[in-house]
Amino acid sequence: MSISPSDRNILRDLAKQQLELAKSPKNESLIQAWKEHGAFKKGSRPMIMIELGTFAPEILPPLQKCEGDEARKLEWMLLSNIVNRTLFDDDTVVNDYLPVSMRSYFVPFGLEVKVEHAGDSLGHHFIPYLHELEEDIHLLKKSTFGVDRAATLARVDYLNEIFGDILPARITGHCLYSCPTQAVVHIMSMEDMFVAMMDEPELFLKMMDQYAEDTLEYFDLLEKEGAILSTTENEHLAQGSYCYTDELEKREGPMKSNEIWGYLDSQETSGVSPQLFHDLVWPCYKKIAARYGLLSYGCCEAVNGIWENCLSELDNLRKVSISPWCDEEYMGERLRGRRTVYLRKPTPNLIGVGSGLDEEAVIAHFTKTVNAAQGCKLEIAQRDVYQISDSPDKVRRYVQLIRQCCEKHKY
Repeated sequence: MSISPSDRNILRDLAKQQLELAKSPKNESLIQAWKEHGAFKKGSRPMIMIELGTFAPEILPPLQKCEGDEARKLEWMLLSNIVNRTLFDDDTVVNDYLPVSMRSYFVPFGLEVKVEHAGDSLGHHFIPYLHELEEDIHLLKKSTFGVDRAATLARVDYLNEIFGDILPARITGHCLYSCPTQAVVHIMSMEDMFVAMMDEPELFLKMMDQYAEDTLEYFDLLEKEGAILSTTENEHLAQGSYCYTDELEKREGPMKSNEIWGYLDSQETSGVSPQLFHDLVWPCYKKIAARYGLLSYGCCEAVNGIWENCLSELDNLRKVSISPWCDEEYMGERLRGRRTVYLRKPTPNLIGVGSGLDEEAVIAHFTKTVNAAQGCKLEIAQRDVYQISDSPDKVRRYVQLIRQCCEKHKY
């Protein structure tokens, strides 16, 4: 890719800024706090993360100075690595390297997802392949998957050519990610999925079991290809979190799937009864979960309904999402004293709606959370914010208020 000398200088200056932040006492203190949090150390403080990605288009363009298209992509990457520290002052760790994940792919049932977008908006619609399982189940072929090592190495070489003497690029681990019911809704409308669960339960179970078996075979391939690497520190863990833990081995070289973190969620079954989830969905999820070393579970679904007869039986469950739709007090009672992080996902309305910050509402919201999570290991990951009314200061103040709530209630 062609990058002009002036753009290259801008990029390298940004890389130097990232390195300086990574080597700062503040960053070292944050890493230690995350380690204590991940080890469930008594007295460790709650950790707070603001997920930038959804509102980055509002924050990053005014900060960009590069002119070329490729340079601006790299500039976006570097700015994304540092603005949480420079603008928001949350608990995001700044790396002294550029992580590159091993590129791989998994196409459930061999069916490429077809999407129809509503212009330039976020709105979209998945075009289904399946309607009634009895008639359409023959369309479900074996899932296809693979590893693109050449593309991964090319990315590392490319980044190192520009930044290697400042921020070396290296292949790093990440959690194993699987969302079976999302894969189903991508090829079958949610309405048809719900009807199939009621009218064709045996075929639905067969479909879910095929997904699980194909997923485990995909994990086997990743192991064979040496594409699974350690996840014990600041590697990415889904849902705005990190992998810090003292329960998994940290070592160089290939790992097994049962030696690293994994992730699962099932937002698409929020409208399904706990019993139906247990009977038709949980067998697939339990099979995949058993393959992970440690598990982080959940996104926006309320997990309280499936806690007793599903999630609570997982010995490797270390983080569970407490979404805006979840019964906070109930889950606080269930997680109290348990080695499972109370991973709170606050409503995005607090900073995503309106130009100002309703400080009383923020304080009330997090006072409730902190009280509910007493005796639990608390982590707060703010996600799904799509606009902040061009006010990074609002986000910074938001983080300050959360910290004040935690301190006031002696969490």
